[in-house]
Amino acid sequence: MTDEVLFTVNDKGLGVITLNRPKALNSLSLAMVQPLKEKLLRWKNNNHIQMILIKGAGEKGLCAGGDIKALYDARLNEKNKSLAMQFFKEEYELDQLIYDYPKPIIAYLDGIVMGGGVGLTYGANYRIVTERTKWAMPEMNIGFFPDVGAAYFLNKAPGYIGRYLALTAETIHASDVLYIGGADYFIKSEQFNSLLENLENMNWLDVNLDYNLNDFLNQYANNESGESKLSQLQEEIDLHFSFQTLEEILHSLREHPSDFATTTSDILLSKSPSSLKVTLKQLIDGEEQSLTTCLETDFILARNFLNHSDFYEGVRSVVIDKDRNPQYDFAQLSDFTSQHVEGFFQKK
Repeated sequence: MTDEVLFTVNDKGLGVITLNRPKALNSLSLAMVQPLKEKLLRWKNNNHIQMILIKGAGEKGLCAGGDIKALYDARLNEKNKSLAMQFFKEEYELDQLIYDYPKPIIAYLDGIVMGGGVGLTYGANYRIVTERTKWAMPEMNIGFFPDVGAAYFLNKAPGYIGRYLALTAETIHASDVLYIGGADYFIKSEQFNSLLENLENMNWLDVNLDYNLNDFLNQYANNESGESKLSQLQEEIDLHFSFQTLEEILHSLREHPSDFATTTSDILLSKSPSSLKVTLKQLIDGEEQSLTTCLETDFILARNFLNHSDFYEGVRSVVIDKDRNPQYDFAQLSDFTSQHVEGFFQKK
């Protein structure tokens, strides 16, 4: 069992999972996903464990997502590509397992919670954000797509905010995470040690878990997360992101000038055209789909992105060389046709 994930169980019904790669911002690897899934399956039928807490080690956050450097190595040979696909398969199975889990799961979304970290915790029953939370689906920054079921849960956000967050890779904070339904409670990070100590000391065996947990967490929750910035932008976001193509979205942003429109247009034009177009179709298709169906589509898309040169160029520019100057093969939106887009949704 890897020490990159720590598991503890007390005699009062609580199991604690700690992602333990603080130097890598607790980013997920295959060696972490496998024991996570295995342990949760064991705990599901263990009557001595009635509830689970997921948190991250270190001071910087819960989880920054998947291990992108490991995925970058998939370009080298088929063995590495096969390992990358195994990671996606098991990660998505883990996300589904958490979403369907029969026992209450508390997720502590302190600090950085991005990509795979969002997928890992979105299905938890009790999601806690703090004043330090930095939440994002940042895959557009590396020429990829928002996976881990994002087409399912981003479509649960009000209006077209999910499309906006997916296409811009915007990082949001506690009030906005609460607004889009990505969290349930706000607490101050300084309160967490007290919360954890009391959580560990309470007897969770043979009690009404939901009633007692809500009551317990409400003792720490407060309304000091501030006003949601996304709520203030809702009307403008809906105006622009209701369209079915990137070209129409950008045209709307140009036709209705504002600080928001100018900034958002510049952000979109800085992204990989192939990622933008595939992601918009992914979000549109996912509007009426189940999490399971969205994850199945994610697996197809992940395989096709691992065979796509612009994904590796995006990773190179952000993670490897860090020059922030990607030279994409599909440099313009017009270069990436509807036929190209459709091809990404086909099994190969």
